Amino acid sequence: MRIVSLLPSSTEICFSLGLGDQVVGVTHECDYPPEALSKPKLTRSMLPESLQTSAEIDRHVRANVHQGSSLYALDSDLLEQLAPDLIITQELCAVCAVSYEIVAGAAKRLRGDPRVISLEPGSLEDVFGTIETVAQICGVPERATVVVAQLRSRVAALRSMTSVLPRLRTLLLEWPDPPMNAGHWIPDIVELAGGEPVLANAGGNSQKLEWNAITQADPDAVFVAPCGYNLPAARAAIRELDAFPAWRALRAVREGRAFAIDGNAYVSRPGPRLVESAEILARALHGDALVRV
Repeated sequence: MRIVSLLPSSTEICFSLGLGDQVVGVTHECDYPPEALSKPKLTRSMLPESLQTSAEIDRHVRANVHQGSSLYALDSDLLEQLAPDLIITQELCAVCAVSYEIVAGAAKRLRGDPRVISLEPGSLEDVFGTIETVAQICGVPERATVVVAQLRSRVAALRSMTSVLPRLRTLLLEWPDPPMNAGHWIPDIVELAGGEPVLANAGGNSQKLEWNAITQADPDAVFVAPCGYNLPAARAAIRELDAFPAWRALRAVREGRAFAIDGNAYVSRPGPRLVESAEILARALHGDALVRV
């Protein structure tokens, strides 16, 4: 089977299932595992390079989504050359990947009538389900059994450690300006890490927050994990937040419990590494206490 993966998460899923050799095309954002970098790239970002701040990016994205414009370009000619049997995409978020409509339209013009599947996880449990779905479609269900069992074992071990520790009220921001809360599977990993999600929207889209709501919530810890940002960009986002008096006044910020995290790799990508993401959050929240347990 020739697989085109139009999601960084599905690329990771395919490689975790031993299907890397069958992946013939990926997105420009597919950077893990390193072997994915050598695959042909079918997409590119349409965001202007002149956009510097998160507020500028947010305004541009909202305007384009409102107008029905895509934030990504799909190389239809390359897609035809790659002749996939299976195309993996999503309908969950118009901001995170090439729109399903564009992918479906391009697929209809291909010879061979490739199958197009959309992965729509809303929770950590759903993510495990997408691994099983991809394995089933690709004829290797037994591999998903092994992969998911290993992930569940790590989940159980982490839950055992964090269950006896104080639960810190934790705010995770998926965007800094305007501040946006954690949605979909993210509250699950915060809880698994031993935190109590604050102002979150489990199973649903990320939503804009007002600063007065953040101030009133007064979280014990804050993670800044902007969607699509690597760690240096997340650190830059915290510097942007320093311009807001309400941010600087938060107890978590004053007491040194505001953390930057690579949102692109560990938060916004619903694949096998979400369990590692929970482990990273747990170490930040609990430090030596987690090790002692």
